[in-house]
Amino acid sequence: MIEASDTSNPGEHARSFGQAADLYNDIRPDYPAAALEWMLGEPKDVVDLGAGTGLLTRGLIALGHRVTAVDHDEQMLAKLVSLSPGLAASHQGSAEALPLPDDSADAICGGQSFHWFDFDRALPEFARVLRPGGILAPIWNIRDESVDWIAALSEIIGSSQGELAATGPTEPGYFAPFFADPERRVFRHEKILDRARLLRLVQSRSYFLTAGEERRREILNAVGELVDTHPQLAGRETFAMPYDTHAFRAARQDGAGSVVPPA
Repeated sequence: MIEASDTSNPGEHARSFGQAADLYNDIRPDYPAAALEWMLGEPKDVVDLGAGTGLLTRGLIALGHRVTAVDHDEQMLAKLVSLSPGLAASHQGSAEALPLPDDSADAICGGQSFHWFDFDRALPEFARVLRPGGILAPIWNIRDESVDWIAALSEIIGSSQGELAATGPTEPGYFAPFFADPERRVFRHEKILDRARLLRLVQSRSYFLTAGEERRREILNAVGELVDTHPQLAGRETFAMPYDTHAFRAARQDGAGSVVPPA
């Protein structure tokens, strides 16, 4: 079941997370350090765009990057600032009108966020803010549906817009004309859950946040039954939610089409 509401009204769903900032921060997975190291290399001035509560921000800071967080949601950004010591700066704003000066960053990253952006307006902004040699580096955690119980879970809760969009940058010209076709690597990742925390994870999804009460009950009842009855889960106190983490890095195009390699 694809989450039609996730794709039919992206603005509504993008705005839904602020009401659940604490839940989102507590239950969503972070990102593997190996993926961030591959994307960015040595410490840089990095913009975390659509930064939410800072799950990616704090991973970048831990690797020594100087991070400026940008998010449109005041509640999410306030949570990020309170939990992210070492943050270089934070701004409320959008990808389509970045509140940042020209040539002020070496890289622009985004965790589970690039699918919300209007690329016709955002890509020129990215190129404006990045210095020569700058890179664009989005990243997505995607549930591994080759695992039987994950496939069964997806039958219940569907696929979000982010999950559907995570392989989009593999299409030729996806970031053109401002960026070269990206490199991609896929990393393994997991988050340890129990029954209660899986239900909380489901409750953090935009589709759930914008659904009516009856639909919410249906989803939670079905997920609870899955945990109680599926042979890979039944009777287990904890279990791992497996993810494939899709990491990308794309070089900014220099002038009339030549590529500036990442610094």
